[in-house]
Amino acid sequence: MNEDCRYKYIFDQILRMTDDGFIVVNKDGVVTDINDQYCDFLGIDKKKAIGGSIKNIISNSKMIDIVKNRYDEEGVIHKFVEGETKDKDNDFLLVSRSCVLDENKDVVAGVAQVKFRFDTLNSAKKLMKEYMELEFFKEEYNRINSERFCFDEIVGRNRQFLDMKKKAFKASRNTFPVLITGESGTGKEVFARAIHYNSDRKDKPMVGINCGAIPSELLESELFGYEEGSFSGAKRGGKDGKFIQAEGGTVFLDEIGDMPLNMQVKILRVLQENEVDKIGGKEPIPIDVRVIAATKRNLVEMVKEGSFREDLFYRLNVINIEMVPLRDRREDINLFSNYFLSRLNDEYKSFVTFSGEAKTCLQNYSWPGNIRELNNVIKSAYATCDEFVIQLTDLPSKLVTRHNVDKLICSDNKLLKCMMEEYESSVIKEYLKNSNYNCMEAAEKLGIHRSLLYKKINKYGIKMEK
Repeated sequence: MNEDCRYKYIFDQILRMTDDGFIVVNKDGVVTDINDQYCDFLGIDKKKAIGGSIKNIISNSKMIDIVKNRYDEEGVIHKFVEGETKDKDNDFLLVSRSCVLDENKDVVAGVAQVKFRFDTLNSAKKLMKEYMELEFFKEEYNRINSERFCFDEIVGRNRQFLDMKKKAFKASRNTFPVLITGESGTGKEVFARAIHYNSDRKDKPMVGINCGAIPSELLESELFGYEEGSFSGAKRGGKDGKFIQAEGGTVFLDEIGDMPLNMQVKILRVLQENEVDKIGGKEPIPIDVRVIAATKRNLVEMVKEGSFREDLFYRLNVINIEMVPLRDRREDINLFSNYFLSRLNDEYKSFVTFSGEAKTCLQNYSWPGNIRELNNVIKSAYATCDEFVIQLTDLPSKLVTRHNVDKLICSDNKLLKCMMEEYESSVIKEYLKNSNYNCMEAAEKLGIHRSLLYKKINKYGIKMEK
């Protein structure tokens, strides 16, 4: 097969695949090719069209003038003479025309590409619809996040907490690095997001990464990205790291205290130079991001031990926000409890409340897992409670046991025997409930014989519910 035949087959296949109309004429204006789509639009037979003048099928065609005067035009409207299209109501379209030159700059042909009006409009409408949907979802995403993480949504009335909240609000008015420290579950990420969504960068991304959850050998590529072929298994086309993804916005470095020393050096350079080096990249890439870091570890002690760089610590610690543990803001425990329960009621259209004893139990617990633990306990109790009231028995046994011990200790007028029996009764009730009142299972968990359990059930008058 010679090269001309080969290209003819390729050209014919392209003309079949396209959604556009194509017509080709020689330098005398004779039609040498036309695709089926254009024939259908004109309502003509392809075999009759090829070999005749283009004027026979499109009487006002400019193709002869195009090849004669050697010029082209793009995206112009062509209005057909009445009766020269299959559908008389569809008599104009968008066309691009050009002459074709050989290596000697001689005209050998003319070609025209037409965009069918309805196809073009439909495509434009579809693209516009998708664009508007994308913009809508983008606006909704930003609105929901900005509302969810605005400072008004961060509840609490503890004086120390309110001072901390005020400091965070002020931090949102500038672009200085922020270091948020405190125990797990105290809301460090919530504060970080509130700072971002209350800042001038709220319309740009906030990209987070847990520095302790990524293996050290992968952390650099996650943070800074890599070029294609820079290492075995590298993604085709390369990958942008978190700093580039967050351009114009905020990078949230969670658990910064778990970052390896070799990466601390590279983060320090990013903060100093405002640029990142992709793995395998030839040139540094300028960036504009704000850095908010968080950790539950004591960075001051780590600096003394040499496990955290002092220069990086001072770079990150321009604004420090120390989170208050929940046990030190007890006036907020019931506030949070009601807030979390209210959100569940709104979401599931219910009216669940707390019993008085359940509220007291929640209030008096030490909450080592802080706000996150409280939220999880409320969700669990909500899912298991009966008759729309969260009772003491709906709470975890560790809370109830501690509550009962505290209650017994505070009862000065009770004999030790009575106190112990009341405590034993509450423990048995809890184990029976958790075992779905299966006595064999409850006895095994309690480490006693089933017959002894039956005796104690009778002794304390425990009701066996199902």
